[in-house]
Amino acid sequence: MSRIEVRRLRVDLGGRTVLHDVELTVPGGELVYLLGRNGAGKSTLLRSVCGIVTPVSGEVLIDGTAVRGLPSPGRRLGMHLGTEPLHPGHTARRHLRWLAAGAGLDRHAVDDVLARTGVDRYGARRIGDYSLGMRQRLGIAAALLPVAGSGSGDAALVFDEPLNGLDVEGIVWLRELLVGLAADGCAVLVASHLLGEVARSADRVVLIDRQTAGAAQTVDEFRGGHRDLEAAYLAAVRATAAA
Repeated sequence: MSRIEVRRLRVDLGGRTVLHDVELTVPGGELVYLLGRNGAGKSTLLRSVCGIVTPVSGEVLIDGTAVRGLPSPGRRLGMHLGTEPLHPGHTARRHLRWLAAGAGLDRHAVDDVLARTGVDRYGARRIGDYSLGMRQRLGIAAALLPVAGSGSGDAALVFDEPLNGLDVEGIVWLRELLVGLAADGCAVLVASHLLGEVARSADRVVLIDRQTAGAAQTVDEFRGGHRDLEAAYLAAVRATAAA
């Protein structure tokens, strides 16, 4: 089973500390959601997990290996960090084949993720013509390449707000996909503001606030005596703001 470990991570950007003393573990078989206000550092943490942002101190391990030391990151780590990097002139199939080739994955992985995400219906169209929801599905397809290509169904997966732009059918589809990936042994880490989805599917939640991460908790533990997850979240961020 895959595993994501973050140990005493500190990240400085633009001359200020964005994250400090972050400790986080996502074992294989769990779907963990990151919660937090805009600007709290969720995206920075995800980019650090993927090796895109270099921390000042601390480390990120994927299956016990430093993320920057992975011999072929694209085989062990799938990432969806937004839709902006997609080239508008490429087709979905071309984009995915380029990613698969860079990771040393067989082309059959492209056909697999196109079908699994429903992108095969418009795989020959230019990405510049896609709606936000279609681009989201393509980004999710890219993140699934190591799952399709490894043959084990086991990878570390990172998603940043993957629900944005999806319609109701797409939201239900993604919920079932994420739960299924965790059930297959993947370590799945997702940042989202949609607490209704978090309540439905999370194994654990982690609150990012005041530049650090709280302890991982089950949904029931995080909710505590509050009427719902939303009330618990608002109480938690207001308490830290007051402090």
